[in-house]
Amino acid sequence: MPPYRFSFGPWNLSDGPDPFGPAVRGSFTFVEKVKLAKEMGFDALQFHDDDAVPDLDARSSAEIVRQARATKQILTDHGLVAEFVAPRLWFSPQTIDGAFTSNDAADRSYALERSIKAIDIGHELGTNILVLWLARDGTYVREAKSVPCAMRYLVGAIDQMLEYDKNLRILVEPKPNEPTDQAYIPTVGHAVALSYQTSDPTRMGILIETAHQILAGLDPSDEMGFALSFNKLWSVHLNDQSGLKFDEDKSFGEVDLRRAFNQVRVLEENNYGNNGEYVGLDVKALRTQRKEVSAKHLANSRETFLWLLDKVRTLNRRLYAELVKQRDYEELTRYITAHLLGVQY
Repeated sequence: MPPYRFSFGPWNLSDGPDPFGPAVRGSFTFVEKVKLAKEMGFDALQFHDDDAVPDLDARSSAEIVRQARATKQILTDHGLVAEFVAPRLWFSPQTIDGAFTSNDAADRSYALERSIKAIDIGHELGTNILVLWLARDGTYVREAKSVPCAMRYLVGAIDQMLEYDKNLRILVEPKPNEPTDQAYIPTVGHAVALSYQTSDPTRMGILIETAHQILAGLDPSDEMGFALSFNKLWSVHLNDQSGLKFDEDKSFGEVDLRRAFNQVRVLEENNYGNNGEYVGLDVKALRTQRKEVSAKHLANSRETFLWLLDKVRTLNRRLYAELVKQRDYEELTRYITAHLLGVQY
């Protein structure tokens, strides 16, 4: 199997604001973030459209192309590439009531136009992958929208994007809630079903984020396995989560090491990465961190993945298979616990 390649988004190096307080440390410039990524052993950066082209809505087409090419040059100069681009469809006043599923036709048009711009930016950055996090495509009040109607809007928009760029691959990133009360595509199963409603399901895949599955009350490794069974797991956002609260984006493996181990296991055992997929991280620095140590969460998460990868690769497969054959699952779980703790078994 080829070596794993790692990515993260520039938003993972932040100045520490949260919904309850302001920034607490100085910001890194984009160039500084790129340098840190390379120093920490990462291979690619993930992008929202306005990470690559700030103030996107205020720029002309020529300005967008010029800025996207400048961003690409910075990546090239530091030996990095872009993994994907995602349109930021949850900040604009025109997406208050949803993006693709808004009740307002003008707002739906804005969402599509913004997504087309993101596709063009991806082309300039050298990636044909567009990630759709359908953040506000859902409801706060059930009676406000028709779900079948909203699904027709969503599929119609996706079909137009697929038609616009014949090489485009779209990854849906499911999440059950936040910022909406209830999202229309809350789980991996919903995303798989959505893909088969589009004009070209072969170009529709899934990005699974650990925390989003936990927020849905599901096990991340099972959801990864489900997507892999349909050959639709095309990216991951590894992190961790302390239960059913807001999206915490804790460092990978920080909360539940066994849960993290099984995510690495399902990826390794099913040849994830063989088709160029990245191990992506979406993790936040603890708000207490000073700027000079506020990249540790990224380096630590990558290292934890590699530590757990070694644990997966050094499993006693003969013993493993025998315990499964005997259906002695109590002993199997004991063996896994001992193995993770480094205890001689």
